[in-house]
Amino acid sequence: MKTKLCFFIFLISNIVLSQGSSNLIASNNFSFNNSSSSKSIDANGFDFELLDAGVNTKYSEIGSGFFRNKLIMVSSKKLGGLAKIDPNTNEAYKDLFCLDISKNGALSLPLLFSRILNTKDSEDQLTFSPDQKTVYYTRSSKANSMEYKLYKAVLEEDSHGNWINEELLSINKTNVSIENPFMSPKGDKLYFSSNMPESIGGYDIYVSDINTDGSLSTPENLGSTVNTLSDEKYPSLSMDSKYLYFSSKGHDNMGGFDLFTSKILSNGYRTPRNMGSTINTRYDEIAYFLAAKNKGYVSSNRPNGKGGFDIYTATNDEIIQTIKGKVLDLETNIKLPNTLVILKDDEGHEISRQLTKADATYNFNVIPFESYRITTQKDGFKDGDFKFTTTRSYNTSYTKDLELLTTEPVITKVEDELRIVLENIYFDFNKWGVKEESSISLNKVTKVLKEHPEMKLIINAHTDNKGRDSYNLGLSKKRAASVVAYLINNGISKNRLQSKGYGETKPKIDCKNDCTDKNLQANRRVEFVIIE
Repeated sequence: MKTKLCFFIFLISNIVLSQGSSNLIASNNFSFNNSSSSKSIDANGFDFELLDAGVNTKYSEIGSGFFRNKLIMVSSKKLGGLAKIDPNTNEAYKDLFCLDISKNGALSLPLLFSRILNTKDSEDQLTFSPDQKTVYYTRSSKANSMEYKLYKAVLEEDSHGNWINEELLSINKTNVSIENPFMSPKGDKLYFSSNMPESIGGYDIYVSDINTDGSLSTPENLGSTVNTLSDEKYPSLSMDSKYLYFSSKGHDNMGGFDLFTSKILSNGYRTPRNMGSTINTRYDEIAYFLAAKNKGYVSSNRPNGKGGFDIYTATNDEIIQTIKGKVLDLETNIKLPNTLVILKDDEGHEISRQLTKADATYNFNVIPFESYRITTQKDGFKDGDFKFTTTRSYNTSYTKDLELLTTEPVITKVEDELRIVLENIYFDFNKWGVKEESSISLNKVTKVLKEHPEMKLIINAHTDNKGRDSYNLGLSKKRAASVVAYLINNGISKNRLQSKGYGETKPKIDCKNDCTDKNLQANRRVEFVIIE
């Protein structure tokens, strides 16, 4: 029941709400970074629509996360006219509230979240484990309201919100404030902001591994790629844990705290990107976290709101981008169907793969402002490796043709025969004319024969065992003769060439009536046997 999780009605007419995190901003004195301006930062791939979340008042509301389909909010909750005012902020001490989220996304009237987590001191941001049985939260004392400490509690089994075993965590230090905790979706890491002595700026973002007992490893600073000489706060992650979101007064900034995103790499973080002018302003945007892939919440003190900080619903339509092109032979520009094309991220992890079609085309979906690698594999060609970066912030398609280098043919002994060994020669189904892509392979044979004018060849053609024996024998003879004709047309004397068709009589894989497609393909082959 709602009353078991959210214990008291939020009396809007009788409360005084604070403006949020203790060291964030006081009154209307905003800190501006003039390294950029709103004119130089566009949507950046994030075309947000911001909607008033419907819970804002003339005071401040800042979102914190989710618990059992409820939005948790930080505010100065003091009933009646006896609110205690923090002399450091001239605002009331903060408590935690929860709001039910309806199916259409509307938020209910705020209710007090927990009698246990809310105390006579000042509460701030919190975060829950994936099973929602553990909570990490921050609290400051009235005696030192500017310094927040990190706590942990667990949910009592079969209870409706009874948090027990409250624990002050060992990573806390004297004269250090730990704020804005956020647990990774997998529940294995805890991100937070802090002004620890080793911080690059005032507040940096840190991460700790979460041990099996819920304790935290030694905090690790995210480094100078993420943290600047200015403040970084309010870390959160994408739902797939691939991207870090945070607020910063540094980087390429429009003013105040802007929202940034950075891709999480195996060895660090990519240079953060401003999330754009459709969500950031010259004021402060903080506490961005996702409720779904393209929907989240953000808090801002921009003008025309109802109070100091307001909560907004941030939705953005997914941008559709593709990369497409053809795979071609570098020397002849001939199209190369049946090429394996693999799309990878910039660390080499596979995203998708496909074989090129008959027209040698490929097509992948990509996302804005990402770096990719495209690799290729095809018999007779060196593996290709191409880099590509998406640079546009709108629905678009990029075109990139992939040009491949051929491999050299090998002269070696096979089955007691000296052969020119190369990739297979392809023909259309039930036909004997050489396909255009196989002309590249036959040109390799032509080159070998011209480099060795004394060399003579017999071209043996084989089929699979589909169809009648007599038909396959005739088809193989025609295919062998077709190869000979191609070599003659390219300057090789007919006196140096012989052809023979074997039909299905000499399979490379004797699979009889139990052949796979791969077996059949292996048995359809042309061999170049050196006879002198």
